[in-house]
Amino acid sequence: MNQPVLALSPSRMAPLPWATLFVIAVCGAFTPKAAAQSSVVLWGVADSAVRHVSNEGRGSVKSLVSGSNSTSRLSFRGTEDLGGGLSAGFHLEHGILLDTGAPASSTQFWDRRATVSLISRPLGEVRIGRDFVPSYSNWSRYDPFGYVGVAGSNNFVSATPVGPIRSAYGSGVNTTVRSSNAVQYLLPGGLGGVEGGAMVAAGEGGTAANGQHKVVGARLGYAAAQWGVSAAHTRTENDLTLAGTHQDSAIGAHLSLAVVRLSAAYRQFKYDQARQRNLLIGATVPVGSSGEIKASYTRVDLSGRVGATVIDANDAAQIGLGYVHSLSKRTALYATGSRIGNKGAATYAVPGGPSGLAGGGNSTGFEAGVRHSF
Repeated sequence: MNQPVLALSPSRMAPLPWATLFVIAVCGAFTPKAAAQSSVVLWGVADSAVRHVSNEGRGSVKSLVSGSNSTSRLSFRGTEDLGGGLSAGFHLEHGILLDTGAPASSTQFWDRRATVSLISRPLGEVRIGRDFVPSYSNWSRYDPFGYVGVAGSNNFVSATPVGPIRSAYGSGVNTTVRSSNAVQYLLPGGLGGVEGGAMVAAGEGGTAANGQHKVVGARLGYAAAQWGVSAAHTRTENDLTLAGTHQDSAIGAHLSLAVVRLSAAYRQFKYDQARQRNLLIGATVPVGSSGEIKASYTRVDLSGRVGATVIDANDAAQIGLGYVHSLSKRTALYATGSRIGNKGAATYAVPGGPSGLAGGGNSTGFEAGVRHSF
């Protein structure tokens, strides 16, 4: 027996609030009919720590910070099986400052990743939207601290010092980590350890101040059971790169032994007559079944000139040491310490400290926190 159907005239239908529409959309993805063809997953990371940073001659600052072991985020991803080895998918990722509840970005809601994909098992993946550039993907995988926290190698990738990054991007959004307006091709799995991809992004006639850049990049690597090596190069153009393109190259390798995982990486930023060379050496040592010790040495070497300013002497080095203890598969406690020593006019500092560090001064940081994945 057919059940009656309730029909409403469009003129009598009141507009649904956004929250209601969102709930309907998410719940609809989990209906029996949809579940047989596709899946949608809500996941994320909640990570916060107490931090103490001391800058030579400027005192110290104590603070509560977000994302020191893994960036705090809220994410949605989904896939649909289209048959014949083909599938479609999406990935939306929103950064969160857990200490305040504010978005990590004031201009982009899906600031970390916003992509849609077509994936073929034998041919690879075409991915469209905002995502990591090849050079960053190739560099960050070798950082034991995951490019975050007081000991992360991100402390030496900044547009603040006079150098190639600042010259090519000013104070605007740069492409040392991500690019918007991008199209990527990623190699499929099952190629005997070979992996990689290529990216192109349109500047859309915009400016560096608005985060609009022309980007071309590629990455290629090989990974065996206990070792791997990879290289990447990314080239960026915008309205500030009048003397050529900004070049970002990264190469690295890792070796996994029974008692330690060793990694090493080299990254160079180059624009006009200025160079920045970053060197990273890292180690991760398992402790029992639930802990690991992390250590890294990172060095930045500036050379050349920006205009009439010679930057050869503006170098720095960072030593980091940390411990992570897993309470479960989802929850971990961690503690990390680091020290940055500057030379010349360099003023690299651990994030969260007092401003005004003099050239050649030291910066020291310590933090302890908890990370929960859901």
